Amino acid sequence: MIDIGDIRAAAERIEGKVRYTPLIAATQTLRDIAPEAELILKLELLQVTGSFKARGATNKLLATSPDKLRNGVVAASGGNHGLASARAAHMAGVPSMIFLPENVSPTKVEKLAKWGAETVITGTVWDETNKAALECVERTGAAYFHPFADPLVVAGQGTVGLELIEQVSKVDTVVIAIGGGGLISGAATAIKTLAPHVRVIGIEAEGAPTLLRSLEAGHVVTLDAVTTAVPTLACRRTDERIYDLVSQNVDDIVLVSDEVMKVAAEWLWFELGIAADLSGAAAVAALLDGRITTTPGERICAIVCGAGTEGIG
Repeated sequence: MIDIGDIRAAAERIEGKVRYTPLIAATQTLRDIAPEAELILKLELLQVTGSFKARGATNKLLATSPDKLRNGVVAASGGNHGLASARAAHMAGVPSMIFLPENVSPTKVEKLAKWGAETVITGTVWDETNKAALECVERTGAAYFHPFADPLVVAGQGTVGLELIEQVSKVDTVVIAIGGGGLISGAATAIKTLAPHVRVIGIEAEGAPTLLRSLEAGHVVTLDAVTTAVPTLACRRTDERIYDLVSQNVDDIVLVSDEVMKVAAEWLWFELGIAADLSGAAAVAALLDGRITTTPGERICAIVCGAGTEGIG
């Protein structure tokens, strides 16, 4: 699907159009969630539109001819990819229509309106929402921005890993949330190519273990049901190409509950003043819940991939 050359090309293409996001050491906290290790956070929630999704959508936009964009942009999203796609359409001066599931955060719907997007709320999980989006594309001829099953989008997300390896001189483990798998497949490709010794761990919601169940089966599977209430992590089926990249480059996948993600979001807010959505807190949740084994002196980077206040009580 992609390789490091595609990711480097994406980085050049989107330079100056997205933010180079900072790292912060999670030190001087009341509650130390990785007491034996050194924890650093990559703050992708400070990315334009509030998540890493801006990288992939911007790369997709800049690699798409104006002729293909003339009828606008359509995307299906739990919220973050929709915001990134709406922003991309705004950059191109074309309309956008974003399809969202019924449990989407109202705050993200409000943000989409500010980006000028038309929103359609339909379906209980992303897969149902995406079906409606594809029907719209068929009717209108709009450009379709898939949130993960698109090489340009995955290469754009991969710039997170490229950037991380440039920023930090030593890292042992990188922890990354998984929805459809676009972020982890792209970022892990960059990380494993440039620093093959680094352990990459994916985090899925207990109610949507799409890639974990696929890896266990040895092929892509469709979940019978998705029970997580986190819309940005609620995917019933990934893409075969995403599965291939994950199987090659990801060392382990662990599951966290919605409740622990909420606790992690509250920890980030209380300890560090970081307002992450529940998917953005998923990597921290796995550490907080003891799902990842750490060793003394290990340097761990958790990617805080999305902004929001729904997890802050």
